[in-house]
Amino acid sequence: MIIDAHVHCTGQERSSEVLRSLDQAGIDMAVLLAPFLSEGYSLEDPASLRRGNAHLARLVRGHEDRLIGFAVLDPRSKDAPEDLQRAYDQGLRGVKMVPTGWYPYDTEVQPLFAKAHELKLPLLFHSGIFIDGRSGRFCRPTFFEALRDYPGLKVALAHLGWPWTDEAIAVGLIELIHGVAPDHVMFRFDISFGPPPVYRREVLSKALAVLGPDLLQFGSDCFLPCSGAHIAERKGWVVDLLDELEVDARGRERIWSGTAAAWLGLDAGEAAMRAARAKQGPPEAEPESRLLASTGRLFTSLLRGDEDRPPGLSPVCC
Repeated sequence: MIIDAHVHCTGQERSSEVLRSLDQAGIDMAVLLAPFLSEGYSLEDPASLRRGNAHLARLVRGHEDRLIGFAVLDPRSKDAPEDLQRAYDQGLRGVKMVPTGWYPYDTEVQPLFAKAHELKLPLLFHSGIFIDGRSGRFCRPTFFEALRDYPGLKVALAHLGWPWTDEAIAVGLIELIHGVAPDHVMFRFDISFGPPPVYRREVLSKALAVLGPDLLQFGSDCFLPCSGAHIAERKGWVVDLLDELEVDARGRERIWSGTAAAWLGLDAGEAAMRAARAKQGPPEAEPESRLLASTGRLFTSLLRGDEDRPPGLSPVCC
């Protein structure tokens, strides 16, 4: 079973297209993030985020066996806790936040964290540098330790905090040192590729050596709508690294699904059966023209151009 724990929506995708791309890529379940980087949506505009969350709720409805929707919110908004309750009532089951202009320890953002804690929702944060030039100073891994004030929260830090990967690994190690079982720790890390290719083997090797695979999970960081080939290529980057690092079958199972299942509060075996049942009835095929052609450019292409992105999508990975 494979769970893609980091997939961006743009507001232009349809459920059947998403499911077809996942099928083509060999992905059983995906965590979809509400749009916030594409045209018409902005982290600075709570009303646009509400529209994005409503779009995502419609997208995943009826496909919960395979699609898990994460609301996107700006915790500085005074209405953020109410917006999260609304998103939860609409069927979204997690929260994505991007610290830009606020720190995770700021007093003003705590009400949203408290609401997520009340609803027992998993959280996903951008951590590390931004490739579009915005300052990453708000996103250093140690800043997220403020979330330890909410025992029981399940938090994923994206991109392993690159370039502060040693710091991210240290944050993840604390509970393991104190004997907390991996499925019950607060922090785990998606390995969607913040690091440029030259760093990836070193970063993953360190994380595996210190944390083990139990706190690492696959995320493609793809932007929908895209072809299954685009997602599959990013999955292939991970396959190649796991082969190079000689990760055993159990470790691969954790990275591909086990860690994410625990983060999401799913029983991995049950989730696999649900996903398999859902895939037995694939959506009706739609014209290929509905999908954006994509060749899955490497990190440097993100800086060079945006031919793989829908119009208006910022060249960033969050």
